[in-house]
Amino acid sequence: MSGNTNSTKKLNLTALILMIFTSVFGFANMPRSFYLMGYAAIPWYVLSAVVFFIPYAFMMAEYGAAFKKESGGMYSWMEKSIGPKYAFIGTFMWYASYIVWMVNVSSSLWIPLSNAIFGQDLTSTWGVLGLSSTQVLGILGVLWIIAVTTIASKGVEKITKVTSIGGTFVALLNIVLLVGGIAVVVLNGGQFAEPVSDMAKAFTNSPNPAYQTSSSVLGFVTFAIFAFGGLEVLGGLVDQTENAEKTFPKGLAISAIVISVGYAVGIFACGMFTNWNDILSSDSIHMGNVAYVLMNNLGYQIGQSIGMTEAVSLTMGAWTARFVGFSMFLALTGAFFTLAYSPLKTLIQGAPKELWPGKMGEIENGMPINAMKVQAGMVIVMILLISFGGKKASEFFTTLVLMTNVAMTIPYVFLSSAFPAFKKKQLEGKIEKPFVIYKSYKGALFAAIIVGGMVGFANVFTVLEPFKSGTPFNGIMMIAGPVVFGIIALVLYTVYENKHVKNSNKDCKKAS
Repeated sequence: MSGNTNSTKKLNLTALILMIFTSVFGFANMPRSFYLMGYAAIPWYVLSAVVFFIPYAFMMAEYGAAFKKESGGMYSWMEKSIGPKYAFIGTFMWYASYIVWMVNVSSSLWIPLSNAIFGQDLTSTWGVLGLSSTQVLGILGVLWIIAVTTIASKGVEKITKVTSIGGTFVALLNIVLLVGGIAVVVLNGGQFAEPVSDMAKAFTNSPNPAYQTSSSVLGFVTFAIFAFGGLEVLGGLVDQTENAEKTFPKGLAISAIVISVGYAVGIFACGMFTNWNDILSSDSIHMGNVAYVLMNNLGYQIGQSIGMTEAVSLTMGAWTARFVGFSMFLALTGAFFTLAYSPLKTLIQGAPKELWPGKMGEIENGMPINAMKVQAGMVIVMILLISFGGKKASEFFTTLVLMTNVAMTIPYVFLSSAFPAFKKKQLEGKIEKPFVIYKSYKGALFAAIIVGGMVGFANVFTVLEPFKSGTPFNGIMMIAGPVVFGIIALVLYTVYENKHVKNSNKDCKKAS
């Protein structure tokens, strides 16, 4: 009986594809990409799927299968492959990417809330007491961090239930986007709002003035790579899959195609009802609010297409924006409460206890309360630094999004760089190999170079572009986050190494 129960829990091909799709596919990536590159975003998504998504996902699958008994996750993967120092720095950089994510979301969370209440983004008008709108959003972000840290330190089991509710609504947004876009085209007699008469030009040139140089276009690859984020979860799915040796690679390949096509169709659908110059060229549009502006326009265009009056069409647009805002607010709130403690707890439990100074490593009531307070302090400092940096809203949110993209893709470099060492030990019999895609060390090395090169290449151009375009603050902030956290990780491990590792080696020599 028990054997049958276990077999029924195994993922078949369809279930595996759905699991991968829901872990990776993100609604906001499509309107944001259309805003940056128009239809020209599509080829970069296809390239990223082939050069990054598939080879990197197979790496994660091999890691997860080989170390399925290890509880430390990616820390264990890198420690067993290269060593504890590399593993700690890599895992700390992974954790740091969530710090940057929290800085981004705590300041931009108010945009979906504004849309949910008012049917449009009014955050640019929230200046009070002589403070600019970005400064007000920064202060709201600080208050949000304090509130979340206080509540999360006492347990968030009930609060995180909003994640599943918001996730369901966000999943529906993908259907609304596609069906709505097709409906507008059909109702308008097959006419696209964003013309595609010249296919070659439409799919290679961006309508966005900020994405006309080769370096800015190449920097867009970071957005495409970021859109395929979440692959680390795949490591734990191999042993849950039926006939994994055949089903997993097939499921992964199909998922890559489905996700790539999904993004391509979604970006294309944006152009069905949105003319870039008419709707997205305004200075009030930025990466923080473009998804809501675009979906507001979808509701408006549907109203116009079925012969509604201007007033009714505007109302339809506002209610569409409210639906999007409500969905995204719920999803982001649930995710925020979870991510306020989960990555930090994983890092603390995975690394040696002696690494953490004072009471930082203590877990109380299942929560790293002391570390969460330090984390909140770091997030608050970063929020205030960026929000009071004298930027207008569009530049403010551009800085936040670019910082997040760069920070969240750096761990990919650490994991892919460790893979050749992992493969070498595996081939030498030092590591189990229950699931193998890369049969040789050369194949593993080639894949690691391709993935690491792709991510590094994209990030270099992303960081360099602000310096070329006269906004060096953006570039400095993108560099500062990873560099500062990298230094913190190095200092923490060096102190631990000097105090504990060397002392333990001396004790071993004395004993011998």
